[in-house]
Amino acid sequence: MNSTATSNEKPSLVKQIFTDPNSAVFNIWVNIINFWIFVSCLSLAGETLEPYATEHAVVFHWIEIIAVTFFTFDYLGNLYFASDRVKYFFSFWGLVDLISILPTFLQFLNLSSLQGTKVLRVLRVVRVLRVLKMARIAVQKIMSAGHSKNPILTNLKIYFIALFSVVMISSTLMYYVEGSLYSAESLAAGQEALDAELKANPLPENSPPEASVFMPVDPLSGNPIPADKRFYTSIPAAMWWCMVTLTTTGYGDMFPLTAAGRVIACFTMLLGLVLFGILLNIVGKTIMVMLFGEQMSEDEPAAKRDTIINLMVKRNWISQERAEQVERLSEDDIKDRLKHL
Repeated sequence: MNSTATSNEKPSLVKQIFTDPNSAVFNIWVNIINFWIFVSCLSLAGETLEPYATEHAVVFHWIEIIAVTFFTFDYLGNLYFASDRVKYFFSFWGLVDLISILPTFLQFLNLSSLQGTKVLRVLRVVRVLRVLKMARIAVQKIMSAGHSKNPILTNLKIYFIALFSVVMISSTLMYYVEGSLYSAESLAAGQEALDAELKANPLPENSPPEASVFMPVDPLSGNPIPADKRFYTSIPAAMWWCMVTLTTTGYGDMFPLTAAGRVIACFTMLLGLVLFGILLNIVGKTIMVMLFGEQMSEDEPAAKRDTIINLMVKRNWISQERAEQVERLSEDDIKDRLKHL
C-alpha cells in the first residue's frame, strides 16, 4: 500500500524544474535562464565598448553576478538530478554548463596569475560559450515534446538561437584574435617596448616620424596592421561585420588582416550559408501553409485522398472517369480492393 502511494506521488517542485520539460515550472525556469543568457551576452559585448565599459562598469559587474548565480543553480540542479552524475559532468552539455560559470568564478578569485590582460581576454572568450546553453535547452524541449503543434514557430526559435549563437561566438573570436593586437593595452605596451628599444638604439636623424610609432603586426604572417585597418575594436563592432558576412553580401568596409582572422571569417561565411538554407526552408514551409493551406502538424496525414488521386491522374496511372469512381468509394472499400491487388 505504501509502495503504491509512493510511486504515484508527484515529483517535488524543484525536481520538476530540472527533470520534467512538460511542467509549467520547467518552462518558467527555461525562460529565466534564456533571458539571463541573452542579457549576459549583451553585457559581455558592452564591456568591450568604450566609454560605456568604464562608465557602467558597476552595472556590467552586477549583471554578471546575477547571471552567474542563476547559471550556478541551473548547473547544480542538472548535476544533482541527473540519472548518472559522472556521465553528465563529463558530457558535452555538462561541460557547456560548467564553462558558463567557471570563467567568472576564476575572475572573482582574484588570483595573481589571472590578472594579465591576455588571460582576461581568454576568459571573456570562454564566457561567450554560454550561448550554447540555449541550444541545449532547445534540444531538450524538442526531444521531450516529440512533435510540436506549430513546427514553424519551433523552427524559427531554433533558427534565431543558432543565429544569435553564431553571431556572438564569431564576433567574440574575431575581437579576440584581431582586436587584441591593437587594443589600448597592447598599443601602450608595444609603444613602451619600442621607446625602450629606441632609447638604447636611436633611429637615424633622417628617419620618418612614423618609425617611432608602434605598429602591430600579425604574429603568423608578420604583416603590419595600419591604423586605418584596425576595425575590430569591440565586440559590437565585430557583430556588424559578422551580420554582413553571414548574409553573404558583405559591404567590404570591414575585413580581417590576420591569418587567424581570415580562418574565422571563412567559417563564418560557411555558417552563413547553412543558416540561409535553414531560413529558406522555414520560409518555404510558411508560404505553403499560408498560400496553399498545407498542414504542417506532424500528426496530420501525409496527403489527402484528392491529392493522391490527382497525382495518379497526372501520371496517367488512372483515367479521369476511374478517378471519379475512386472518389466515391469509402475508405473500407478502397482497403478491400487494395488487398486483392
